[in-house]
Amino acid sequence: MSDDAQPPPFVYEGLDPAPEPKSTVEEVSEAVKGTVRHMSDAIDAGRKPGMPLSILSNIAREAPLGSLLVAFLLGIAVARRR
Repeated sequence: MSDDAQPPPFVYEGLDPAPEPKSTVEEVSEAVKGTVRHMSDAIDAGRKPGMPLSILSNIAREAPLGSLLVAFLLGIAVARRR
C-alpha cells in the first residue's frame, strides 16, 4: 500500500454552478406567462362539449339578440349594485 493516496474530489465542484440572479422584469415576465398559460388552459377546459363556456357559446350562436339583451340587463343590474 502506498501513502500517496489523493483526497477524493469535491462532489459539486463545477457540476452545480450558482444560478444567475434574475432581474425583476424577468421574474414578472415569467409570472405573467404562467398566469396566461393557466388561464388559457382553464378556458380551453371550459370550451369542451357540455362545459359552461360551450353551452353559453351555443346559446349565443342560436339566439344572438336574446343573448345580447340578457347580457345588457345583467350589466345594468350589476352596475346599479355598486
